[in-house]
This record gives sequence, structure tokens and C-alpha cells, in this order.
Amino acid sequence: MAQQKKILICDDEYGVRESLKLILDEKYDLDFASNGPEAVEKVKNTDFDGILLDIKMPAMNGLETLEEIRGISSDVKVIIVTGYQSVETASEAVKLGAMDYITKPFERSEVLEKVARI
Repeated sequence: MAQQKKILICDDEYGVRESLKLILDEKYDLDFASNGPEAVEKVKNTDFDGILLDIKMPAMNGLETLEEIRGISSDVKVIIVTGYQSVETASEAVKLGAMDYITKPFERSEVLEKVARI
């Protein structure tokens, strides 16, 4: 059996982390971070296949976190999670190397489909 892909979920909202956990837990090996600096530390110490990264977080936002992560790992797949359906922010994230984005509130099928591409 193929090894499960390792996914980091980074969101400052506990409820969002739990929702994503419920959706992805059966198919993926999950780890969690509640802020950007914590996510960056985890990326330094673990090889993740993919990261679900919230855009709007205190201290270090998702774009800043993405830049830091890119400095550590240029090939990890990142999907931005945003509650602000801003095309500008999403296109900025793609420029910084995100592969896709999911808007909150998200649909289970959308999350599964996009994470499956990691």
C-alpha cells in the first residue's frame, strides 16, 4: 500500500483546522500549525507533500509564510485557504508559488479534489 501523503494544515482558527481534519484524516497523514511561524518551523523539520495555508493570520500572514516556506522547500505543494475571495490575493499567492486556492466556507468535495492533486 502506498504511503499516505503528509499534509500540513496551517490556520489560526481551530474550527477550520478541525473541519479540514474531518475531511482529510482518512486519506492523509496530517499535521497542524496555528500560525505562520509555527508552520515555518514544522517545514524546517519535516518533509511535507502539501500545505493548506490560511491567508489571514495574525503575526505572519499566509503570503509571508508562503515566502518563508519557499525559502526552505521550493517543491512542496501549497494550497491557499482564504475567507476573502480576493482574486488579487489569490494571484499574488500563485506568483509566490501556491498551486491553487480554496475559499471559505469550503465544500468537502472541493477540498478533496484539490488536495488529491498534491
